[in-house]
Amino acid sequence: MYKKVVVAGGCGGIGRAVVGALVGAGAEVAVLDLAASIERHPVPRGVKAVAVDAAREDSVAGAFESLGWKEARGFVNLVGFTPPLESLESMAAATWDEAVGGNLRAAFLLSRAAIPLLKASGEGAVVHVSSGLAVRSTFGYGPYAACKAGIISLTKTLAAENAPRVRANAVAPAAVDTEFLRGGTGRASRDSHLDLEAYRRMIPLGRVAVAADIVGPILFLLGPGSAYMTGQVLYINGGMITP
Repeated sequence: MYKKVVVAGGCGGIGRAVVGALVGAGAEVAVLDLAASIERHPVPRGVKAVAVDAAREDSVAGAFESLGWKEARGFVNLVGFTPPLESLESMAAATWDEAVGGNLRAAFLLSRAAIPLLKASGEGAVVHVSSGLAVRSTFGYGPYAACKAGIISLTKTLAAENAPRVRANAVAPAAVDTEFLRGGTGRASRDSHLDLEAYRRMIPLGRVAVAADIVGPILFLLGPGSAYMTGQVLYINGGMITP
């Protein structure tokens, strides 16, 4: 059903779950991720892995070229990271710029490279991973939240510009209990500032999300069940945010 799918950030916690589900559904999958992430979490047998620095235009172009694909049915973007938490008032411009590069710029570069392959299939689908922080930010997450809000806007623009040959939608999870909360799979670990137990008590469904909770919505947006959806955002947060 899903045929060829490119998963950027496929070595992260959610990414690995998405890749596993796609492989199980019979898709041909290519993973783009940092070299360190690929080394730490090797892809499943039969999945192509290509190292990429998604903030660099030349690296993204080279990664897509090395795939050797003439078309793709789906593109999932899970690339992103949070810099050390601090207020915007105290933040260095370089910290802001790094966050924008690794989140919003990366989403643009990856999307731009993926669109021709998706158009060639005649029925491509983009799924960007945003965040609930895009609509409800909190202390220390300023650049990350701004980038994730930008990714929602980017998704809507992609939807408007590329219909009907390509659909573009996004998912916006709340916190998911993966390595991302401790810095990500391709970066140095850091302590999480999130008290997961206190956070759980804020969630109507009574638990913190795990990677599997995000897989179903992503596969839905990639597949025929969402054929009449484009430019939309699915908020996945156990009922904590209902924008």
